[in-house]
Amino acid sequence: MPTRIQRRRSQGWRAPAGAVYVGRPALYGNPYRVARVGAEWIVFTDAAPGVTGRTIATVGSEREARQIAVDEFRFMLRTPGGAEQADSFAQKLRGRDLMCWCPLPAPGEPDHCHAAVLLALANPQETQ
Repeated sequence: MPTRIQRRRSQGWRAPAGAVYVGRPALYGNPYRVARVGAEWIVFTDAAPGVTGRTIATVGSEREARQIAVDEFRFMLRTPGGAEQADSFAQKLRGRDLMCWCPLPAPGEPDHCHAAVLLALANPQETQ
């Protein structure tokens, strides 16, 4: 069963063979970012050619901000333009382990990472 792997910078760590990096700036990266500003956390998108960056939400915790970023990514893949992208992602990522920098969830906790969305999209029979 494909899994999500937390990428590391520690000495000696190597990415598993065949794992696909889905963080930024990769093709599969989540365009919704999370950042701490003072005591608050914001969810935002970066400006890109032809796109204006914008703040999506301002919240009090990192956990809540991560969940909003994941929910926005999931919603984006369900829009008319995003559905084609979702189909393409599913075909290319099916059966592959996915790697990003997000921390892994504690046992029993929800996974606040867009890679979990991609895993479910690419392997629906495995995640039920």
